[in-house]
Amino acid sequence: MQRRQLIQALSWGGAAHWLLPSLAQAQTAYPLKPIKVIVPLAAGSAVDNAARIVLQKMAQNMGVGIAIENQAGASGVIGTDRVAKSAADGYTLGGFNDSIMTMLPNLQSKLPWDIQKDFEPVSLVATVEWGLVVPIDSPIKSAADFIALAKASPGKFNYGSGGNGSPQHIAMALFASQAGIKLTHVPYKGATQAAVGLAGKEVDVCFQGIATINALVKSGKLKLIGVSTPKKLSQFPDVPTIHDSGLPSFEFNSWFAMMAPNNTPKAITQKLHREILKALGDESVREQLILQGLSPKGSSPDELGVALDKQLVKYERLIKQAEITAD
Repeated sequence: MQRRQLIQALSWGGAAHWLLPSLAQAQTAYPLKPIKVIVPLAAGSAVDNAARIVLQKMAQNMGVGIAIENQAGASGVIGTDRVAKSAADGYTLGGFNDSIMTMLPNLQSKLPWDIQKDFEPVSLVATVEWGLVVPIDSPIKSAADFIALAKASPGKFNYGSGGNGSPQHIAMALFASQAGIKLTHVPYKGATQAAVGLAGKEVDVCFQGIATINALVKSGKLKLIGVSTPKKLSQFPDVPTIHDSGLPSFEFNSWFAMMAPNNTPKAITQKLHREILKALGDESVREQLILQGLSPKGSSPDELGVALDKQLVKYERLIKQAEITAD
């Protein structure tokens, strides 16, 4: 399959994608017009997949159109800045991963926004489970096998990521640090592009959210050789954990949350939070998320704020420990 076809298989195409309610419903004070959600990541990424599943149900429940705009690039900095500078009226929201919220602030000192000052937490939506993947015909059979080969040939293997400071970059840097191996980093312009590059054998290995590489694994384009969860994933019962492959302290996942511009009225963030919980309570939504390698969550705005603060401290420590830079 050609590179363009692979990207199309993982994306929905276009910059804005409208998720429309199935039935016209009575409007309340909010929302009175369509809502736009900016996802500063490529279409087909784990966050993008989760956003489409949850926002489709929210659009149906709220009786209003919801548009997703993907704006990848600069590890999410540009798209996130658009949200920060949008009107605080609940009609422009951000669908962010924890890389944007807690990794980038620890890697870049001159961001045009401050995650704690320029945004209002709305709700945690889902956590993204992660896996180590290689091209389907790669001789690498397991995470333990990869560690042994990388130790025997320092610097020989390269890995793809969604960009400097992306979750893929952080995950592999932490893995390499704990495994005591030296790898070469190849940043792409997004997680989807990195997955496609791996399938095309441009790089040797990647850490990716399961939701991003799920279709490529199931279609025989990529081989999943390890998962970063404490236990095996039910949808991939034959794939060992990284823990069982020689790195007992390694665990990695990421999360997807909804944020609003600073000073968005509390009544609006609370309503959005309730609508997210309502969507996550739908059995079909939960099943779709789980099949994609996502774990449905949900939190209050205050709970998300606390989690955000803790995650910032956690990644400050881990990034220093692994000597990760955004260069």
